[in-house]
Amino acid sequence: MKIIVPMAGRGSRLRPHTLTVPKPLIPVAGKPIVHHLVQDIAKVLNDPIDEIAFIIHESFGKQVEQDLIKVANDLGAKATICYQNEALGTAHAILCAKQAMLGPIVVAYADTLFRADFHLDKQADSVIWVQQVQDPSAFGVVQLDDNNRIIDFVEKPKEFVSDLAIIGIYYFKSGEELRKELEYLLDNNIVKGGEYQLTDALENMKLKGKVFAPGKVDHWMDCGNKDATVDTNNKMLEFLEQENKNYISENIRIENSTIIPPCYIGDNVVLIDSTIGPNVSLGDNTTVENCTIKNSLIQTNSTLSNAQLDNAMIGNHVTYNAQHSDISIGDYSTLK
Repeated sequence: MKIIVPMAGRGSRLRPHTLTVPKPLIPVAGKPIVHHLVQDIAKVLNDPIDEIAFIIHESFGKQVEQDLIKVANDLGAKATICYQNEALGTAHAILCAKQAMLGPIVVAYADTLFRADFHLDKQADSVIWVQQVQDPSAFGVVQLDDNNRIIDFVEKPKEFVSDLAIIGIYYFKSGEELRKELEYLLDNNIVKGGEYQLTDALENMKLKGKVFAPGKVDHWMDCGNKDATVDTNNKMLEFLEQENKNYISENIRIENSTIIPPCYIGDNVVLIDSTIGPNVSLGDNTTVENCTIKNSLIQTNSTLSNAQLDNAMIGNHVTYNAQHSDISIGDYSTLK
């Protein structure tokens, strides 16, 4: 099985955190978003992952490529780096990894995380991950027939047709067939809004009699902006606690401090006169003194003093000594 991960966008809604690193490599609950994503897909597939093809912008640089190679290698998979240097749509992005479109594949957009307990219907030509939502008018949704097969795709319906929102993860039994449909769109310049759209390829496949089945997830978590990412960090920590997978390094120093789980505490963290948690991630080499921190995501190599933080997101190499609570501070910032 192969996984294709389109992630060439920088993630402008998550600035300033994405000014120095692409959004899928922002850590939540101790791991990059994209690492959680492919790890959870592997659980649903229940098959070995042979290859993960990451589609990035060439400007992301070699360090990002090395980080992505490590994500794949940690899952026992080969990493392939592909480039999309123009924002020409979802179909164009996927086709940038056409050399990986052989046999069964999963396409997964790297700005969402999920929790699911369903068995993949590998007899279907395609499985589309969906979740029930309260307001379907804000999403692309699928319609089902009486046999639980997908019969239509509707983008942001103004009238109710379904409450099953497409979350951006797709299984295809034949990567070759998907590639053929995507190539058809590009060869014939079939665009909407100036972009080549995956949904047009899905519609063509449906018209040819291909069978689409839903894969219903239990939880769908967004990482689109700062508040959503902090909330996803909180939820991931809670899930990991339920699975007895919370991580607090043994290589930390604690002086007159309390940790309230669930938390992720990285290596070489120093806690002095502080209360940490619940729902806090602290990256490696961070020092916290005289602080109370809850529901927050702090990355690596930062120094925090005299702070009362709630719903905060702080980047790498930050020095913070102030009284604001709900904050978003990017890498290499100082606020005293």
